[in-house]
Amino acid sequence: MYDYKLLTPGPLTTTSTVKEEMLFDRCTWDQDYKEITQKIRAQLLEFAGAEKEEYTAVLMQGSGSFAVESVMTTALGDQDKALIITNGAYGERIVKMAKYIGLNYQEYRVTYNEYPNEAEIKNILEEDKAITHIVMVHCETTTGIMNPLEMISKLSKQYGKTLIIDAMSSFGGVEMNVPELGIDYLISSANKCIQGVPGFGFVIAKLDKLLTCEGNARSLSLDLFDQWKEMDKDGKWRYTSPTHVVAAFSKAMDELIEEGGISARFNRYQNNNRVLRERFEKIGIHSYITSEKQSPIITTFLFPNEQFDFIDFYSYVKEKGYVLYPGKLTDVDTFRVGNIGEIYEEDIHALCNVVEDYMGVTAK
Repeated sequence: MYDYKLLTPGPLTTTSTVKEEMLFDRCTWDQDYKEITQKIRAQLLEFAGAEKEEYTAVLMQGSGSFAVESVMTTALGDQDKALIITNGAYGERIVKMAKYIGLNYQEYRVTYNEYPNEAEIKNILEEDKAITHIVMVHCETTTGIMNPLEMISKLSKQYGKTLIIDAMSSFGGVEMNVPELGIDYLISSANKCIQGVPGFGFVIAKLDKLLTCEGNARSLSLDLFDQWKEMDKDGKWRYTSPTHVVAAFSKAMDELIEEGGISARFNRYQNNNRVLRERFEKIGIHSYITSEKQSPIITTFLFPNEQFDFIDFYSYVKEKGYVLYPGKLTDVDTFRVGNIGEIYEEDIHALCNVVEDYMGVTAK
C-alpha cells in the first residue's frame, strides 16, 4: 500500500533522510528548535537572493493556502485594492479568499491555457487608479502553465504597485531573484520544490512593506505581521508549530544545497518533464499546455480517447508503484503527472513503460 512514488505537485516523494528527521520529538520552546526556525528563515532568504536588511522570511502554520490568505488579509488594508490575475483554480482560490476577507479587488481572468495579456493589464492599471496591489500565481498547477513573472514584475514597477506572487509550486525549483524582480511578498510551502512534508507555508516579505501592515489582518491566527514580530525575536512561533515538519524541512533545505542548489534541481525537474512529455507524445497522450508555456513542475495531459477510464488507469499505474493526479479542468477531460520531489529520469522512464503497457503500445 505504501510502496509507491508520488508523481504529484505536493505532497511529493521525499528522501528517507528527510523522513528520519520526524522520528524525534521536539519542544517548541527549546533553544535548539528555535535555532532550526531561524536557520530556515536565513536559508530561505539566501534561496531568494535577498538580504536580511531588505527582506524577511515568516513561517506560517497550515497548508500553502493558509500562507496565501495570511498575506492577503495582512498586506491589504481597507483603502487598498488588488488586481488578481487568474488562469487557473489557484488564482481563483485567491479571489475566493478576497471575497471572504472582504477585500476590494478586481479579477482579470484569462483561459486556463493562455498567458495574461500585457496590454490588457496595462489598460486595467491605466483605467483603475485605485489598484494598489497585483497578485498572481507563478506556476498554476491546475494546468502546469508557468506564468510570465518577468512581465508582471515589469508592470508592477512601472505602475508602482505592490507585487504579491504565489510561488507555491515553483520556489526552490525555479531560480528567481526576488529583489531584482521587485516581489514584495513571495509565498510558498514546505511540501513543494524544497521537498519537505506538509505542515507549514512561508512568506518572503519586503520589510518596508510589511512594516506598514500592523493592524490590517482580519484574522488573529493568520496575522502575518504579528507572526513576524514574534518569530523575529528568537525564532519562537506564536502558536504551536509543526515541530516534526519544521525539522524535516531544515534537512530538505540542506539536501537542496547538496544537490547543487536551485539551478541543479531545476535541471533535474526540467529533464524529467521533457522525457515525460516526449514519451507520452509517442503513445498518443498529448499535453494540454504548449511547450513554451509549460513549467517543469507538473503537466496536464488530455485523455487519449473517449474510451479512456482514468480511474482504471490510475489504479493500474498505482499497482505498479506510481501515484498520479486527476485533472482540475472543467472544459476538457485531463489528468496530471508531476515530476518534482525525489524523482529522477529513471523513475520517469519506468512510469512511461507502465503507461505503455496499459495502452498496449510497445516502446520503440
